[in-house]
Amino acid sequence: MTRHSQRVFGVTGWKNSGKTGLTVRIVEELTRRGWRISTVKHAHHEFDIDRENTDSWRHRQAGAGEVAIVSGKRWALMHELRQEAEPALEDILERLAPCDLVVIEGYKRENHPKIEARRLDAANREPLAAGDPGIIAIAADHSVAEQHLPVFDLDDTIAISDFIERVTGLAKRRSAAS
Repeated sequence: MTRHSQRVFGVTGWKNSGKTGLTVRIVEELTRRGWRISTVKHAHHEFDIDRENTDSWRHRQAGAGEVAIVSGKRWALMHELRQEAEPALEDILERLAPCDLVVIEGYKRENHPKIEARRLDAANREPLAAGDPGIIAIAADHSVAEQHLPVFDLDDTIAISDFIERVTGLAKRRSAAS
């Protein structure tokens, strides 16, 4: 069982399955409904949010383990792993500020409730749901044979967001506040 205190819901799928587009639409819809949403995106490749020769880049190059960049509009904390292992999702969730829901993109192998995005143009069309009990729904741009899970049109953001509110308990919080 998870030890973090945040409500979470994931969007998973193969490369080019529509994960990012679905995640963005879910975040837009749920924030429109008044929820405070955070996201965690898993990257399978090296990435850098800093540009070469900026002051913060130079701090990291000098050996700083963490560098915080702060302005009047936003702040970011970069943590260099150096020889450390990639942190567990649980550890990342513990670092997030409190919010109503964390939408997690990727993290196929983690055990949290998630929807599987499927597109005909995906790099791999092998269904993930059969091998992942965390997948509790499917969003696809084509017909889906699975009968044991709810299936949504990949672009039906309203119905998917309603589903997420129900399964995460956000709908109950809205009812209790009314």
